[in-house]
Amino acid sequence: MSTAHTPDPIPASASPGAASQPGEATAAAVPDAPGAPGGPDVADAADAVDAVVAAWQRERPDLDLAAIAVVGRLGRVNLLLGPAQERVFTEFGLQRGEFDVLAALRRSGAPYVLSPSRLSDLLMLSRAGMTNRLDRLESAGLIERSLDLADRRSFRVRLTEQGYATVDAAMTRHTANVTALLAGLTPGELATLDALARKLLHHLATPAR
Repeated sequence: MSTAHTPDPIPASASPGAASQPGEATAAAVPDAPGAPGGPDVADAADAVDAVVAAWQRERPDLDLAAIAVVGRLGRVNLLLGPAQERVFTEFGLQRGEFDVLAALRRSGAPYVLSPSRLSDLLMLSRAGMTNRLDRLESAGLIERSLDLADRRSFRVRLTEQGYATVDAAMTRHTANVTALLAGLTPGELATLDALARKLLHHLATPAR
């Protein structure tokens, strides 16, 4: 498998139906923001958030809108990055969720075997949802399911040679694409953003007391 040529990053505007991506509700945190993801005013997304926040500050000076601005920008980032990543996975005949399953198996290390329940836990997916993904991947020849010899009531999921080659190629392309998409940030800014995102995720995942 050759990885010598790395295609250009996929622009968000290249993916149809971007507005149906999971980040849509998040972007709505800033009301009345103009334009659809991938539309002609994508380049003005940051200014649109500023304009909406400024308008609300004028109408409701009693509100602190700092968090609203951040959530609005996070929503727009998700709407732009999601379709751009999805296009890479479709190059390999995969949906994002299917790539996630293959990636979990691949990074588990040899022999690249996990149980369906472990995959569900890793990907925070219901057992039924995982079964659907495994059905599609097995039909495509990318995984194999077999009885667990230690517990014949359960199955083991193994990455096939074709699945190994597919996920390695997809991961190479995905890494190059995401790196290019975030090329507007310096290494220091990326490190700061990563630290802040980690802190925010920890806060959101911690149950309120």
